Amino acid sequence: MDDITRPVPTLDPGLEHKVRVWDAPTRLFHWSIVLLVAFSYASARTGRIDWHFLSGYAILALVLFRIAWGIVGSDTARFAHFVRTPRAALRHLARFGRGRGDPHAGHNPAGALMVLALIGLLLAQAVSGLFSSDGLIVEGPLARFMDGATSAAATAWHAFLFDLILVAVGLHVAAVLAYALVARRNLVRPMIVGWARLPASVPAPRMASPLLAAALLAASGAVVCALASLG
Repeated sequence: MDDITRPVPTLDPGLEHKVRVWDAPTRLFHWSIVLLVAFSYASARTGRIDWHFLSGYAILALVLFRIAWGIVGSDTARFAHFVRTPRAALRHLARFGRGRGDPHAGHNPAGALMVLALIGLLLAQAVSGLFSSDGLIVEGPLARFMDGATSAAATAWHAFLFDLILVAVGLHVAAVLAYALVARRNLVRPMIVGWARLPASVPAPRMASPLLAAALLAASGAVVCALASLG
């Protein structure tokens, strides 16, 4: 009897399925950072320095957590999963400019570079705050380990880095709006609910344990508490 060759089923590129793209720890980190950066700015402008320091400690703990989660967390949170070369980011932007942006389960190559920039800026901002001092009353917990000139430089960088953070946030918001207008993709809703509708050809990413996230957050908080106690 002759063998019957069966056709290989293919996925209809027009089909979509509901995919969980963001885990709860990543979403909580994202929105907590949004609130804390705004609170840090408001507390500094109104002279509530004690609250400003507490907010800065919280930001540092969250950033340390995010770095660790970017190594061992869910697929879409892992740097190895979404970080690509600048050339890949430029190719993505070129396709996006022609209205052909490729859907991704997580960060696209261009968005990945923005994520790295924001994490780096937040880390540098928080660390510079640990060494900052106004020379009179207010000083970070590690300022006493530096001479006055170095601490003054850290204070100046602390202010300058916040301006860079504002620029980066503005670019991030503009990119989200552009993606909604050009690619017809809502990037905000998945970061709230965790789910997105993607082409059937895009596989669902693996999600890591929330218990692991809790342990990493506790460890990050312990590190920051130890630093704060040195003041």
